[in-house]
Amino acid sequence: MSNSKTNARKAAVQAIYQWQITGQNLNLIEQYFIDEQFFSEGEDVQRTYFSELFHGVPQNLIAIDELLSGFVDREVDAIDPVERAVLRLATYELLYAQDTPYKVIINEAINLAKDFGADGSHRYINGILDKVAQKQRPDEIKVKIQKES
Repeated sequence: MSNSKTNARKAAVQAIYQWQITGQNLNLIEQYFIDEQFFSEGEDVQRTYFSELFHGVPQNLIAIDELLSGFVDREVDAIDPVERAVLRLATYELLYAQDTPYKVIINEAINLAKDFGADGSHRYINGILDKVAQKQRPDEIKVKIQKES
C-alpha cells in the first residue's frame, strides 16, 4: 500500500504543479492524469489517494499557505513552483492525514523534491517541513524522541 501512496503523491505533486501554473479546472487536470494512466491497472488506492491529495490542497490552500508562511524565507507564491507544490502537498498531509507518520510524509516529500526539484531543493523542503511538523504534530514528535532516548 505504501508504494500505492508514493505513486499517488508523485501524480498529485505533478497535478498540483500543473494547477499552479495553468489555473485549469481541477476536474480537467484530474481526468488528464487518470486518462494518461498514471496509475496501475486496478489500483484504486492510488487513484483515490491522488484525488484526495489533489483536491485537498486547493480546498485548504489558505490554511496551508498561512502555515507555510511562518517558516519560509519569502512569500509562498515566490517559491519555485515545483518546491511550492511539494511543500503544499506535504503540509496538507501533515495537517489532514493524521494516520500517516510525519517522518513518512517528510521522507516522501524529500524524495519528490529529489525527483522533480532543483539540485539541493530537498534540503530546503526538509528544513521547512521539519518546522511544520514540530508545530502541527508536537505530541507525535515528543513520543518519537522519548522512544529514542
